[in-house]
Amino acid sequence: MRITARTPVLLVLLLLLTQLAALARPAHACGCGALVTGAGQQLTVARETSALHWDGETERIVMSLTVTGDAAEAAWIMPVPSRAEVTLGDPALFDDLRAAAAPEYRVRHYFWPREDDWPRGERDNSYAGAAPGDGAAPVDVVSRDRLGPFDVARLTATDPAALGDWLAGNGFALPDTLAGALTPYVEQEWEYVALRLASDAAGDPDIVLGGTLDPISLTFASGELVYPMRLSRLAATEQLLTLYVLSGHRMEPQSTIGGDRPDITFAGRLAPDPGPLRDLAGEDTFLTVIEQEFPRPALIDGDHLLRRTAEDTAFRTVHYTDRMLHWFGVPAWQLTTGAVALLALVPVVWAVRGWRRRKEPQWS
Repeated sequence: MRITARTPVLLVLLLLLTQLAALARPAHACGCGALVTGAGQQLTVARETSALHWDGETERIVMSLTVTGDAAEAAWIMPVPSRAEVTLGDPALFDDLRAAAAPEYRVRHYFWPREDDWPRGERDNSYAGAAPGDGAAPVDVVSRDRLGPFDVARLTATDPAALGDWLAGNGFALPDTLAGALTPYVEQEWEYVALRLASDAAGDPDIVLGGTLDPISLTFASGELVYPMRLSRLAATEQLLTLYVLSGHRMEPQSTIGGDRPDITFAGRLAPDPGPLRDLAGEDTFLTVIEQEFPRPALIDGDHLLRRTAEDTAFRTVHYTDRMLHWFGVPAWQLTTGAVALLALVPVVWAVRGWRRRKEPQWS
């Protein structure tokens, strides 16, 4: 399905705080868009967590990024199918989601000693649980606002080159590879969402970006549930994507888009308590948690489109702790083998006693 939105391109810029000495790279792509830094600077997304809510007409994406690097400022570009409303998200949302989808821990007993158990060895029983229309201006600044620590610029553009010119005018260089990756979005008449955050926003011009950023929430009209991924093909390292998908039913990606097979680590209907999760999804929602690895990001060939599964089958990841079965504080196999040995001796004892009786002298 082709989604059209006449005003294409919202731009989002981001920055963070934690130092790492590293390679000089102008850009780093992640599953949520593309980060652009100054020449000779690096900014790396160490972790990306996204929550998606869709009611059939409107989609909301809440993203939280953890970054490291030596950049003092950066720009973040996020394609969206229509003009987006940009707000700050609630960090507690992800706490609620992690709690709702937490794995279950169970103890699983075994009977016979294993390789590391006595008498075969010593066992460690500790458990590690695991596009704009014709005639539009090349770049039009729709609005520019301060949103918490972010300088939010909402733009429309007719082509990636115009976007590159705007970035250059604001101190950033658009890499040729990123300009090429943006072309399909222009052809589909998507917008770009853009945020900007500089270290001097914190009052210290010497600080570099790093740490976990405040979540950003993007809300836009969409006739299908989509998560932009195409720009991630520019990443130089393996990518890991985690999506918390909230909708009326269990959802799944329509294809792998060049990554490994997606894993469903949780699926279930929720009735959230009052809080950020209920504010986002309502009193009744179905949560699907999707994890996917992209060992070779260059193979990513599109955006994730998600669809309803045939059935709303519930699933929760279970982690097991294996422990030897004990009875009364003693390994069950020892008690069992001991009892069997005693029972086996009974007929022997009776046979010996009978033999002795027969050998005793008989007095008449």
